[in-house]
Amino acid sequence: MKICFTKMHGIGNDFMVLDYTKSPFTLSKATIQSLSHRHLGIGFDQLLVVETSSLKDVDFKYRIFNQDGGEVEQCGNGARCFYRFVKDQNLTHKKIIRVKTKSGVIELSEDDQHMIEVNMGEPIFTPKLIPFISEVEQNLYPIKIDLPQQKKTININILSMGNPHAVITVKDLNKVTIETLGPYLESHPLFPKRVNVGFMKIINSNHIHLRVYERGVGETLACGTGACAAVVSGIKNQILTSPVKVDMRGGNLIIDWKGLGYPVMMKGPAITVYKGEVEIA
Repeated sequence: MKICFTKMHGIGNDFMVLDYTKSPFTLSKATIQSLSHRHLGIGFDQLLVVETSSLKDVDFKYRIFNQDGGEVEQCGNGARCFYRFVKDQNLTHKKIIRVKTKSGVIELSEDDQHMIEVNMGEPIFTPKLIPFISEVEQNLYPIKIDLPQQKKTININILSMGNPHAVITVKDLNKVTIETLGPYLESHPLFPKRVNVGFMKIINSNHIHLRVYERGVGETLACGTGACAAVVSGIKNQILTSPVKVDMRGGNLIIDWKGLGYPVMMKGPAITVYKGEVEIA
């Protein structure tokens, strides 16, 4: 069976996008894993699936699958690519689009410079809703690291942007062992649904550098929800002031958060790389 797809990226965070507005989504976990392979498949960080919505005043439903085939709740860079995709495919002519994700409804629009802005909703700090195992809510949580070369306790910001995030502030991103600390924290027993791990360096109150180890994928060139989580944690701890420019290896985003009770606004590009067909079993 052949399927049509579009390859896209949001500042290096890349996606295979499928239009399933006219038929039910049927790809298996094993097929998604095969398609995600960088050498033997299409290659992508996440698979995005566009579907119709059954909800009133919601234009589409969109689903997100990581390289390991697991479905996840939210993806900021993917949301921008979703917007570009449905516009380019003439699936809608609306300027403002409301879309249902696994974590809730988000709203997207485009400015005159073709930057796509996403209303990511309010951040979540309640441990059981993140989810994170803790009896009390704190700004920083001490977590013991027990790795062969790292045995220490580090303070971590923990929150949800529709998906769980742990944010660590560091002095030098080049000296962080993301390849070991990332997967260690991703699967730490304190996170029942695993966690995305962000490593943030503060440049000034309106500018950070960020690297993110995404659950089910590994380190990516960019992570939209990770950028939101890092900025929120910095503002909540009074070391950042909105808006904040977030530099990642694939490019940069602008994140705006006015504080508790307000949604997080993310603005950045979405690029179509190519369209194609692939044969699947």
